[in-house]
Amino acid sequence: MRGVGLRALRSSDWDGSSSGVLVVGLGRFGSATARSLMHMGREVMAIEKSPELVQEWSAKLTHVVEADATHIEALRQLGAGEFGTAVVGIGSSIEASVLTTANLIDLGVEQIWAKAISDAHGKILRRIGAEHVLYPETEAGDRVAHLMNTRMIDYIDFDDGQFAVVKMRPPESVKEKTLSEARIRDRFGVTVVGIKAPGKEFTYADMDTRIGRQDVLIVAGHVDRLGAFAKQT
Repeated sequence: MRGVGLRALRSSDWDGSSSGVLVVGLGRFGSATARSLMHMGREVMAIEKSPELVQEWSAKLTHVVEADATHIEALRQLGAGEFGTAVVGIGSSIEASVLTTANLIDLGVEQIWAKAISDAHGKILRRIGAEHVLYPETEAGDRVAHLMNTRMIDYIDFDDGQFAVVKMRPPESVKEKTLSEARIRDRFGVTVVGIKAPGKEFTYADMDTRIGRQDVLIVAGHVDRLGAFAKQT
């Protein structure tokens, strides 16, 4: 077990364990999560088994340590149990992902976000106690499909893909109309919650808001209804 950017192996030797996040696995998902957390001002300690990835990310992340998280003793020596939140970004091995998640649960980590690569993998993670199970590849594929098939610019879904908030260009039929005149909620069952004119900031929308030809809308609603609205001419 080898640390890079750490004076010692135990997380109690640094200031981030109480409010910091433990990230296990520095593949594409884990490294992107770690870097984003750091940009948000969170303390992050990353654990990675591959020496090459440890070397690559030691210059980009503040705290990186080389260790095998499937061994609970290695996690114990690192003080993993002192973290309130952990992200398990291991995707290449379901066994390693499950063992690591189980170890973190046994060490008392309260909130665990774990990446799953299949429904079966996700079901196992939930059954052993992972509070949040993520499917980044599937979610990315769904998002791209929606963006390609409509005039949507961005797309985020919730409630197992039943509800979404999208950023989109307005259909021709509602341009130059107020929301009251366009009757979008009555006709399509979706709600325009924000609007952005070129060169201006997003603002909340009300019934007197007029939709310009080059505006961008933030619209919320059920996925099928959003899709129908985004396909309007």
